[in-house]
Amino acid sequence: MTLWSRIADSLRREIVEGARPEGARLPTEADLAARFGVNRHTVRRALGALTEEGLIRSRRGAGSFVASVPTDYPIGTRVRFRHSMQAAGRMPGKRIFASETRVSTPAEAEALRLADAEEVHVTHGVAEADGRPVALFRAAYPLSRLPGMADALARFGSVTPALAECGVADYLRASTRITAVAASAVEAGHLLVAEGAPLILTEAVSIDVATGDPVEHGFTHFAGDRIALTLDHS
Repeated sequence: MTLWSRIADSLRREIVEGARPEGARLPTEADLAARFGVNRHTVRRALGALTEEGLIRSRRGAGSFVASVPTDYPIGTRVRFRHSMQAAGRMPGKRIFASETRVSTPAEAEALRLADAEEVHVTHGVAEADGRPVALFRAAYPLSRLPGMADALARFGSVTPALAECGVADYLRASTRITAVAASAVEAGHLLVAEGAPLILTEAVSIDVATGDPVEHGFTHFAGDRIALTLDHS
């Protein structure tokens, strides 16, 4: 075996056996060169091979990291982040870092079937799996239909119990639009990815099962290397 392939084999074994978990940062090229007694060009060749295999990913200016195994996230009529993460064996988490009550934008009014200048409560946050950010979200709720939604979200920190508190016993996804985008500097900072990294953007509207009225209009940016959207036809 060549020197670089031996180095790649050693690092590959450490990753497969769990010594270097998902998301872990690898030592620098200089440190690896010192460890294996080779020059940095040889180390770079080994890291390039592992990148081609999909085992590691490089971030400009940050180094090389063990690649994540994307978590399946079903997109169907019933979408619940917490349940999906738990079903995949992940520990779900959600952090709302900003919220506001304001007049709806034209796009929000159209999606939520509101009259002009009706108020919505909007939340901005990060969804996590096993403590790592996997999605950045923004969601708007119509206060004319959900007058206590702002307080309910502040108390529960979760959409399902907050909607239940406002009289929505069950809700379903009415529509989902999926596109691919590049991460902006702000999005990259929240998701801990490189600026320009691929993200999956979804725009969705959820409705109250009992009335058919829209109760949520949201945008979610998923980290492309951490989440795999799957279509649920059940």
